Amino acid sequence: MIPEIIKKFEQELLIFKKTSIKIKAKPIKKDVFNDPLGLKQSKFLGLPFFPLSKPYPKDKEGKPMIMISQINFSEIPPISNFPTSGILQLFVSGNNWYDDDYKIFFHKPGELEKENINDFSFLSEDTYAESPVYRIHKLYFEKAIENGGFEDSTFNFSFDGKSLWEFAEDLNEEEELKIYEYFNAGGHKLGGYADFTQSDPRDYESSKKDDIQVLQIDSDDYIMFGDAGLGHIFISNEYLKKKEFDKAYFYWDCC
Repeated sequence: MIPEIIKKFEQELLIFKKTSIKIKAKPIKKDVFNDPLGLKQSKFLGLPFFPLSKPYPKDKEGKPMIMISQINFSEIPPISNFPTSGILQLFVSGNNWYDDDYKIFFHKPGELEKENINDFSFLSEDTYAESPVYRIHKLYFEKAIENGGFEDSTFNFSFDGKSLWEFAEDLNEEEELKIYEYFNAGGHKLGGYADFTQSDPRDYESSKKDDIQVLQIDSDDYIMFGDAGLGHIFISNEYLKKKEFDKAYFYWDCC
């Protein structure tokens, strides 16, 4: 329910609502080498699906990378412009993930029928030593509607000439809490508004200002990007529609 303090803006705010797919991530008490989830199943961490026809990704030091997110779009509720099948993956360096050392893959439905890697003996415990994701997570998906986001640059609604931040500063504590809850953009999700601990990178490059958030991974008990940060995959709407995820990029920040 919309807070009473912004009730007068209710109709104008309707056009700012965004559909997202909330992700409930359930940690599993198994090490990565005893992954109980299927190779094609959506997950955080765990063993990935990867076709033998492609070279397994390596980081800048030539070491095997780790898959920290795998989304099988056939498992999620439909969302506008997003694929309905195929697998999206985020790989990062086990040692230097924080230094922009990542790779994003999208395996099209036809590729999922190809022979895949089953022997992961080239990975070791040392490979995962500095992973931002500490446990395998089984993922559950649910469609949601988001009202906005404090940190998201695409939420540029004017509250009587004030930004959301400026408007919230003039409220009492109870009103402020309700506003933060109503425009909360945190959590694991696909699509929707992005949350940040610092600032939105799309604010600094005009060519990226309308880019879409594909995935947001938040920090929790077994996931930590730096100091309670968040990780994101962004892509332009044009490339999203074409499923050209080689044009997508990873961004993270922390406190």
